[in-house]
Amino acid sequence: MKPFYLKNIFPFLFVSIVFINCNYPVKPKQHNSSIIGEYPATLTDAPNVPPPITYVQPENVIVHLVVTEKEMHLADGVQYTFWTFGGKVPGKFIRVRQGDEVEIYLSNDSSSTMPHNLDLHAAIGPGGGSEVSMTAPGHTSKFTFKALHPGIFIYHCATPPVGEHIANGMYGLILVEPPGGLPKVDKEFYIMQGEVYTKGNYGDTGLQKFDMEKALKEQPDYVIFNGSVGSTTGDKALQAKVGQTVRLFVGNAGPNLVSSFHIIGEVFDSVHVEGGDLVNHNVSTTLIPAGGATMIEFTCTVPGIFTMVDHSMFRTMKGAMAQIKVTGPNDSSVFSGRQQYTVYIPGSNPDETAKTATGAVPERSLEERMKLGATLFTTNCSSCHQPNGQGVPNTFPPLAKSDYFMKLPDKGIGIVLHGLQGNITVNGHNYNGVMPQLMLSNDDIANILTHERNSWGNKGGIVTAAEVTKERGQ
Repeated sequence: MKPFYLKNIFPFLFVSIVFINCNYPVKPKQHNSSIIGEYPATLTDAPNVPPPITYVQPENVIVHLVVTEKEMHLADGVQYTFWTFGGKVPGKFIRVRQGDEVEIYLSNDSSSTMPHNLDLHAAIGPGGGSEVSMTAPGHTSKFTFKALHPGIFIYHCATPPVGEHIANGMYGLILVEPPGGLPKVDKEFYIMQGEVYTKGNYGDTGLQKFDMEKALKEQPDYVIFNGSVGSTTGDKALQAKVGQTVRLFVGNAGPNLVSSFHIIGEVFDSVHVEGGDLVNHNVSTTLIPAGGATMIEFTCTVPGIFTMVDHSMFRTMKGAMAQIKVTGPNDSSVFSGRQQYTVYIPGSNPDETAKTATGAVPERSLEERMKLGATLFTTNCSSCHQPNGQGVPNTFPPLAKSDYFMKLPDKGIGIVLHGLQGNITVNGHNYNGVMPQLMLSNDDIANILTHERNSWGNKGGIVTAAEVTKERGQ
């Protein structure tokens, strides 16, 4: 027996394609910039946002979107055939104002394998435009809607099965500014969360195909920001400066999961709940429903790298992570940084034990450091790198017989002290994640690294507290 959606899609597609062939192709309208009232829309790819609208009265805004189906990067060594609005995931950011007549041209590239359409949550009309925009490959559809309600809205393909088209990347955001515009900010960015369901597991290399069974069970292999794992981290992180105000337009394409959006180390000054008029203040985590969006505003107060996540935290291991790098002077009255780090001895005065963490400590034998390091490894590292040091394939790199780890000239001290992020290659496999710095004393770092460098077949000798002290710069 055919699945329900297959039994019901074919009559719908037949009628739609016949209708399309009777009325299309439509040649896109040629625009004359001298015609008052016609504004070709400025469209941008994530994380960029078009500039604020400057015209005063409602106008006729022209939007061209081209659907292409193409193989694109999903994660290191992983490709996926995305279906796109404009060749990128998410699709183009559209910016109009309340009262505008929005004239949409949806073109479906002739290389596409199936028809596509457009459902704009900002549009009032049957299917949000999906019924009149069903477009066969090699054709163009046109329709117009009036932007009646201000807010930030998702748009997506609504060709059945709708969830598959969304999961394959067919989504974006449209902003409808109120007549007076939005308050001025220094920076605006476009972030969109989506899910990908693949035949292979997370990190399985090669070209992956869509898995309907996983989608029906709502078990995505990837939960991504802006189209791929690591799309907005490291050297691709968003950039801002201390003192600047930032506005994020954040969408959640779903198709299944609700997002618990959070920036680690930041509190939002204001959140436009579900993208509408209701504004909440002093929020650290906000819910964004599947098919919903929100506007978030905050002020950059101190420098540092601030990580954006879906606070359903295991999704960060599937790719739900982006970063904003804030540069500028620190305000120690807001955030001091570490002022002291000492070994905890019950009943002792922390000031009296401060030297233990940062100054000279007694050197230990290899056997003693191995024993102490084994305990520290279990409590600090084994949940990611696993008790046997084998790591988690495609997620956490192995320490056992690790060519990367064992060849580090500083024996790994710098990673433990300062953390690590970005791409690394371990035993021929790529890993792209974030390891936080470990809040350990010099002696503890020497113990844990000595254990790791002499376990599971590794032969790396002793790491001394003096080496850690030198690397720390004390």
